[in-house]
Parts: sequence; C-alpha cells; structure tokens
Amino acid sequence: MFASLMEGLTDAIGFMVGALLGYGLGSAFGLDLFAPGYGTGSIIAILLVGLGGGMGLQAARRLRLRLRLNNTEAE
Repeated sequence: MFASLMEGLTDAIGFMVGALLGYGLGSAFGLDLFAPGYGTGSIIAILLVGLGGGMGLQAARRLRLRLRLNNTEAE
C-alpha cells in the first residue's frame, strides 16, 4: 500500500511541477492560457502545459526507477 501511495504522489507532483513550468514558459513568452476563444497563442499555451505535465510525469517515473535501482544495488 505504501509503495502505491508513493507512486501516485510522485506522479502527481511530477505532473504538477511540469505543468507549472510549462505554464510559466508560456507566460514568459506572453501567451495567455485563459484567453477568450481558442486563438493561436492560447492553443500553444495549452500545448506547453500539456507537454510540461507529461515531461514532469516521465521525469518523476525515471527518478523513482533510478532510486529503486540504486537501493537494490546497495543491498
């Protein structure tokens, strides 16, 4: 149960951090995610948030796998 909880929490944290970084990158380029309508800038901002979230999730999974491998090698 503890392993499943840690997996879920690290996935969620990785996704949120990545999505926030994608949102920040879009804001730095002057793209408004919440602009009325679906203009080009809004679509690009949505893509950045989605890509950032996905990359953050994958980074969290790779980090968790690396830590698990290091722990088994140390034993």
